[in-house]
Amino acid sequence: MKLSRILSNQNGVSRKQANALIAAGAVTIDGATCLDAAREADPFTTVASHGRIIQQGEQAHYLMLHKPAGYLSATEDKVHRTVIELVHHTLHSGLHIAGRLDRASTGLLILTNDGGWSRRLTDPLIKIPKVYRISTAKPISPETTERFAEGIWFEFEQLRTSSAQLELLGAKDAQVTIYEGRYHQVKRMFHAVGNRVTSLHRESMGYIHLDDRLIPGACRQLAETEINSV
Repeated sequence: MKLSRILSNQNGVSRKQANALIAAGAVTIDGATCLDAAREADPFTTVASHGRIIQQGEQAHYLMLHKPAGYLSATEDKVHRTVIELVHHTLHSGLHIAGRLDRASTGLLILTNDGGWSRRLTDPLIKIPKVYRISTAKPISPETTERFAEGIWFEFEQLRTSSAQLELLGAKDAQVTIYEGRYHQVKRMFHAVGNRVTSLHRESMGYIHLDDRLIPGACRQLAETEINSV
């Protein structure tokens, strides 16, 4: 939200008065004077006018969760257990999931209250690589690697997926790297080539790799380097 709007919304002044306060150097963002009325200030920044806090910045949370099977990638559900139940209740407010996994799938799941950051992580146009380890019901055919590299046509969306990399680890095991993260994308890609995924485990999203010290169901805050990598 623009700085002038925050002032007029929270401080009981007109937009013209807000602009005048900013121009006079009376307004700070996180303790630094700001003279730009059009400056965007997210909910995590503290805004003050003449030293009086107008907006108390929220604490941003960026969590890595080792998702176990059987949990729904949701913050609430009346039927199934959800991944939010695995996070300490003091962190629940405002959390959402950046890149879901279906209930049977496991591995890296990111939860955050920073919407702008999560959009950059999951935006198909940015093409951040997502790496999965999968097993299939039938042996993976030799032409599957080439089909994935060409992209798979999804009839429902009327689009072709971006090129994906497939590295065979065994007759029915592989590592798959995709750059979009569409609905059930990896499973649908294998379905399109006449196979079925029996297990799926996400290992990484960009430079964020699942911490091998996290047991299933455990989580930790992301390190600053991991946050800044997005």
